[in-house]
Amino acid sequence: MTAVSATPTATPQPRNAVIRSARDSLVVAKRNLIRMMRIPEVVIFGLVQPIMFVVLFSYVFGGSMKVGGTTDPGVYREFLMAGIFAQTVTFATAGAGAGIADDMHKGLVDRFRSLPMARGAVLTGRTLADLVQTTLTVIVLAIVALIVGWRVHEGIPKALGGFALLLLLGYAFSWIGALIGLTVRTPEAATSGGLIWLFPLTFISNAFVDSSQMTPWLRHLADWNPFSATVQACRQLFGNPGVSQSPAWPMQHPVWASLIWSIVIIVVFRTLAVRKYRHATS
Repeated sequence: MTAVSATPTATPQPRNAVIRSARDSLVVAKRNLIRMMRIPEVVIFGLVQPIMFVVLFSYVFGGSMKVGGTTDPGVYREFLMAGIFAQTVTFATAGAGAGIADDMHKGLVDRFRSLPMARGAVLTGRTLADLVQTTLTVIVLAIVALIVGWRVHEGIPKALGGFALLLLLGYAFSWIGALIGLTVRTPEAATSGGLIWLFPLTFISNAFVDSSQMTPWLRHLADWNPFSATVQACRQLFGNPGVSQSPAWPMQHPVWASLIWSIVIIVVFRTLAVRKYRHATS
């Protein structure tokens, strides 16, 4: 009799490239979420900062900012919250960049490269994990906002639509952070590089003051700022004060403008980040 030797069979790999990429991205996302859970101080500090912004802006500037012809602090708090929500999701960009730069610095990306996995999965998984963390932050922030007096006046479905636009904007900006993380050499540089451009982007907008109070050239920049479009869309969907009188198209159609801006940013910066990643690991 002849002995038949058994050979180990490899785990079948999905033939469809899209399915394979999605599966690999979810694996990387799970890895990053487990890492975040093991370093809870990162999540905690990420929650503290937006809460501080809510309290400081609401009670320090609430009685001096004019919205809709009134300086009522309650009106300003409702006007403010869409801007704070948007600032919170975009500031997650720095964390995304620092995380990817840290993986590059420690050689983890080289180990991923040695595995039979989709090239873009490392970046997609990281941005998806950041999206989960951002969602948690937004939920906590919304609870704090309700405590200080913020309310939704257009119903739950529209409010959920506003939060969906916020998370889409945050996901889009995380790809900018991914590109920054792949470009710089250290996590510290990625953190600085991820924040330095966000401050003018968020403050030259309608987030904290009505853009009609700005000088004409600055108002034009604010009205066409993608950040402003999402803020205005959220105010409209939440039913909060701050209806824009600007004739600029993004301010007249903020929901569509927010969607278009976010999709364009994702397409452009995901393409650039994946290309940079391939060159960095080749």
